[in-house]
Amino acid sequence: MPRILLIEDEDSIRHLISYDLKNAGFDVTGCPDGASAREKGLNESFDIMIIDWMLPEISGIELVRLFRGKGIDSVMMMLTAKDEEEDILEAFEAGVDDYITKPFSPRELLARIQAHVKRIVKTSRRVLEMGGLTMDLGSREVSINGQPVSLTKKEFELLEYLLRNPQIVLSRDNILNEIWDFDYDGDTRIVDVHIFKLRNKLQGSGVKIASLRGVGYKLEVQA
Repeated sequence: MPRILLIEDEDSIRHLISYDLKNAGFDVTGCPDGASAREKGLNESFDIMIIDWMLPEISGIELVRLFRGKGIDSVMMMLTAKDEEEDILEAFEAGVDDYITKPFSPRELLARIQAHVKRIVKTSRRVLEMGGLTMDLGSREVSINGQPVSLTKKEFELLEYLLRNPQIVLSRDNILNEIWDFDYDGDTRIVDVHIFKLRNKLQGSGVKIASLRGVGYKLEVQA
């Protein structure tokens, strides 16, 4: 059941939307202000966030910037009375995926949400495979010949990066920037440590992480 965080300070609107969405089969959590929404958004996982712009304590646009800055990739829909072009552009620049102005049609809102959910479901079914190795990006599960493999968050991200670039030599700097981002101020040895651990977990998969001395690593099928 898709989870929706509904952030709206007007009780009547929040209750109406919540009622319609629950009847349509969604799991809805409502927040009447920016502070409670920040707490929910940072500590729970939601497929879609419907966000009013003008909120008490923390504005909707500030919430969008905060959530995106924390790497939260939920679909974010701005629902607001602000209909000026500059407002719409500001919202999209902040990271919203959709923009709906008040007064709005409940049927249109539901249709847009359902369209986003279809895209989420389609994306969540993506699977990467190589040899006996399978990675399900939706469930974030990895298996070798059908047997589940436990990976840390960074190991999962590293393996995904390698699987998306098979047979391609990736330098330590490339990997560091992609997985640990540009703010990481350590050295590239952290890449070597994670590669070592990942290699051990990939045994029996028919896939190996090859080293090219002084250059980097590449994922390839074992001969």
